[in-house]
Amino acid sequence: MTGPLIRVILVDDQHLVRHGLRFIINAQEDMEVTGEASGGREAVELAARVRPHVVLMDVQMSEGGGIEATHDIVDAIPDCKVVILTTFDQEDYVYDGIRAGAIFRTAIAARVIGKAIRSAHDFRAPDQIPVTMLPEPFTDRELEVLQQMAYGLRNEEIAARLYIGESTVKTHVHRILQKCAVEDRTQAVVFAIRNGIVK
Repeated sequence: MTGPLIRVILVDDQHLVRHGLRFIINAQEDMEVTGEASGGREAVELAARVRPHVVLMDVQMSEGGGIEATHDIVDAIPDCKVVILTTFDQEDYVYDGIRAGAIFRTAIAARVIGKAIRSAHDFRAPDQIPVTMLPEPFTDRELEVLQQMAYGLRNEEIAARLYIGESTVKTHVHRILQKCAVEDRTQAVVFAIRNGIVK
């Protein structure tokens, strides 16, 4: 590994969980654990000191919740990515986490993103929604595809709904990810929610 390492902090009130994650992450050539916290408040203070690239955040902890900590960390360090780790398969956790700026990987994320879109403007006044400049604007068709992605539809479902070929959908999805400068569909939808692009 010749470039700088990805700095990761672990936030979980279970020592064994942190120990296991630390072992896995430190085994990667391009990552290092630069700190650990057992609660949300401690995590915010730690993030301010070490300026991590990534935070692995538990939701429910005795010393401050993960959702509130996520919001504070993302506000203070916009480039930091917070990934919520939870065994709770509840929509409210996913919804609140997305609102706070987290990235999710759960079986219910697609359903919740639809919920988030419907009330994206409820938690921020229009003049508070951050507008991120795109390298070039979305085309009308890309916006249509992005809207369907936000509803959790797969490529074949989007193709059927918009009466276009699946390969065309894949092309549009690729362009959307490029314009948003993100790596996957979930991140693209979160980007769209935060910037008021989808309704």
